[in-house]
Amino acid sequence: MARSFYRPQPQSSPENFSRGNPFHHELSGEWYAMVKRGDEYYQRRWRIGYDGRETDVQESRIDYVMGSGNHARTYLHRTARGALLELPLGWYPENGGTWAMSPGHDRDYALPPRTIAYECMFCHNAYPQVPAEHDEPGSEPLYSGTLPEGIDCQRCHGPGGDHIRAAQAKLPSVDDIRKAIVNPARLPIDRQMEVCMQCHLETTSLQLPHSIVRYGRAPFSYRPGEPLGNFTIFFDHAPGSKYEDDFEIAHSAYRLRKSQCFLRSGKLTCTTCHNPHDIPRGEQAELHYNAVCRECHASLLREAGPDQPDSGNRPAVQHTTRSDCVGCHMPKRRTQDVIHAVMTDHLIQRRPPARDLLAPLAERPDFDANQYHGEVVPYYPSPLSRTGESALYLAVAQVTQKSNLAKGVPRLSAEVAAQKPAWAEFYVELGQAWLGAGKPANAIGAFEEAARRKPDSPVVLLNLADALTGAGQAARAIAVLNRGVKAAPDDALLWYQLGIAHSAADQGTEAVPAFEKAVALDPDLAEAHNLLGGALAGNGDLDRAGREFRIALEINPDLPEALGNLGHWLAAQGDLAQAAFYFARCVHLKPNDADVLTNYAVTLAGLNQWEEAQRQIDGAVRADPKSAEAHNFRGSLLERAGNRVEALSEFLEALRLRPDFGMAHLNAARMLAAKGDAAGAERHLRQAANDDDPSARSKAAAALRQMGKD
Repeated sequence: MARSFYRPQPQSSPENFSRGNPFHHELSGEWYAMVKRGDEYYQRRWRIGYDGRETDVQESRIDYVMGSGNHARTYLHRTARGALLELPLGWYPENGGTWAMSPGHDRDYALPPRTIAYECMFCHNAYPQVPAEHDEPGSEPLYSGTLPEGIDCQRCHGPGGDHIRAAQAKLPSVDDIRKAIVNPARLPIDRQMEVCMQCHLETTSLQLPHSIVRYGRAPFSYRPGEPLGNFTIFFDHAPGSKYEDDFEIAHSAYRLRKSQCFLRSGKLTCTTCHNPHDIPRGEQAELHYNAVCRECHASLLREAGPDQPDSGNRPAVQHTTRSDCVGCHMPKRRTQDVIHAVMTDHLIQRRPPARDLLAPLAERPDFDANQYHGEVVPYYPSPLSRTGESALYLAVAQVTQKSNLAKGVPRLSAEVAAQKPAWAEFYVELGQAWLGAGKPANAIGAFEEAARRKPDSPVVLLNLADALTGAGQAARAIAVLNRGVKAAPDDALLWYQLGIAHSAADQGTEAVPAFEKAVALDPDLAEAHNLLGGALAGNGDLDRAGREFRIALEINPDLPEALGNLGHWLAAQGDLAQAAFYFARCVHLKPNDADVLTNYAVTLAGLNQWEEAQRQIDGAVRADPKSAEAHNFRGSLLERAGNRVEALSEFLEALRLRPDFGMAHLNAARMLAAKGDAAGAERHLRQAANDDDPSARSKAAAALRQMGKD
């Protein structure tokens, strides 16, 4: 535990940088390299572009390592603002040392930067300093000052100041010294277990939620000896779910608590087997853990036949000469959430599962399509009251990660209406639930109630503005956000949302400085760079727009909106080959987006790749049969192929969907003129001559003059 968080140093680096470095992640197409320069370490990431050269390159200094290296090492970059970002490539000790993706990153696309949340830091390090206003639930996790390096004594024993002062007294009393510090061994058995469970109890690493810190409790305010339920409430999947027998890296206490040894003994705790100050290894470990097992199962530790009962008249397990109890009854297994890590399964079983528990695993798809949907049930403390504030937390658990959203929203709404809680956070959760249900107008009232309780809270104001913008009330959102940035001028997300609100109000000129302020405060906010690029392009500043799109992709190389925007920008510059590269990546990420497919098809046609252009535009029409642009360009491709009848049908369908579509009127006029229908052609040309698009107007006017109809 003392080695769970630290600065990278040569003496504490087990990695072999010459082996498997650089690393190619085939699923996403990304390349990574671990680089050492002097005493500093860096992680470099890039992709091979359309021309065979590196593109979207990002290099991040490794400021901290999370994990002792016994099971994994995760590399962290600390930003100038104090955020900690998890870098995508990690190191695992299996097979003599392996480079592989950090948990969740083994996908066919690159994830955006992932910040280290307070709950991650809670279990991997001693208590850090948190900036003022950043300990509120929902606020951005930031860390100030010098970070501690590793779990320290107070995590299990509580603050030591009084203990030291008692020991330094003139006539110190042994009893006074002992009372001034928490000794877990002297706590009631439940409190003893909770000292360990504060970090080692996690029901799942998937979205559920597995726990909720009680409102009003700061992220690092738990102290050993107090009931853990006063600090946080734990939740689980409903009984019988497909996740019931999952095995994850932080499942030690969760699996132990399922064991019959734990359930029947009434006295088994983590420290029954583990001395946190001394971890035995090798043969010494086997002797130690066998001795612990022998305390309760002495009769089973001799060779026994299959019919020989133990002292409790239960059938005895047939033992071999093997003396390693843990190896059979608590076997090591590969974890499902960190697939390159192997851990001891703390579910004490009569017989281990009859399969290869160390066989390689693929990263499970449950992160996305197979997310759990169902009742979220209380797990610890147990039982949890179904009334009062506990009922509110239980309702929040249904909606906060959308596990039981449809049933949870009315449930939380009813509880909030009935109890009218003082904590603003309950109203924030209700508002976010309404947003998740696609009803921003309903969310506004909940966020307004939260704002009455916390009028200057950046979290509350940000959520209220988001709901107002989503409900089409951009002017009100702008007013709320102007109040927010006045109260919290260094909050990048408030400025980012202000830019969004200005854009929604068609105030592109005002949106630009808001986005600029957001990226100045948080240069790693890829979405803000992308939207800044869009606002700049709308204002005619194309050069800066292109730079912002590229910065966004250096931060998050698979941000679909930035890929599409850069593709547009490159196509406008005449660089069709590079534009096609970015459009292709965008199509991979958004295969059912008709606009992206249409833009890709147009670009491919410009490169004379007609067959592929036809395939993409056909996909666009399938994805959105109501896309006038897709039908119009499909008509153009059919016309080029000589299929004029179907081409005219596509142009007319485009006009049915969008009667003021000038270019489609021009195309239909051309087809009708070729058929000899001059009157029909003139009718469409006159429509095009009144279009907002100056190009369509000029082409229509020229065609009418040619017909003598000007």
